Amino acid sequence: MGRIFVVDLEGKTYNCKFCKTQPASTASSTCFPVISVPKGEGYLFNTVVNVTSGPPEERMMISGMHTVSDVFCCSCGHLLGWKYLVAHEESQKYKQGKFALERDGIIDGADSEFYIAFL
Repeated sequence: MGRIFVVDLEGKTYNCKFCKTQPASTASSTCFPVISVPKGEGYLFNTVVNVTSGPPEERMMISGMHTVSDVFCCSCGHLLGWKYLVAHEESQKYKQGKFALERDGIIDGADSEFYIAFL
């Protein structure tokens, strides 16, 4: 088994709530709310690091059918969210290749839970 190398991100980051590994920076967030049933809210990111992916699976979501792959923290293995591989509805194609991280699994770099306010 290989050795895990963790990437340190610069600037403001979001961290795994459980081990503080940095999966994303604020620069990669689109600040678009994602609702995951039954877990709650999350946010859409263009890129994430320090994660591993599960196998692809078909999943019915509020916005329709998607092929997704769950993403896990590479340090502690906690489920952080998923990656959109294929959006089956034309109106959802913009999500392809992006990552949804669930709010209850990540915190901001200041060790407090983050909530993005929409005005």
